[in-house]
Amino acid sequence: MIRRRPFISLFLLLLLALLGWVWHERVNLQAFPDIIAAYTAKEYCSCRYVAGNPADYCLGYVKQYVPTSAFADHPDSRLVTASGLGRTHSAQWLGERQGCRLLP
Repeated sequence: MIRRRPFISLFLLLLLALLGWVWHERVNLQAFPDIIAAYTAKEYCSCRYVAGNPADYCLGYVKQYVPTSAFADHPDSRLVTASGLGRTHSAQWLGERQGCRLLP
């Protein structure tokens, strides 16, 4: 079969290698959707409320290749909520000495 259909054989071999890699990295790949929303919420909160930068600067600072689906900044409570890849995370400013923390 390899001599008669070399491209199909190569494709199947690459597909098998890809499936092996996905199986090997399955734990890391399952954690990836949480990283997008958590990073955005935490870094925006730190940029905005710890460093004191303007909102438009911080939005550009946390922009990623994988977009977030929802984003909310509540300046009165200093709470930031971000959603991406089906997960939602929030971060809140606790004070000058504590900075921002992800909420459970």
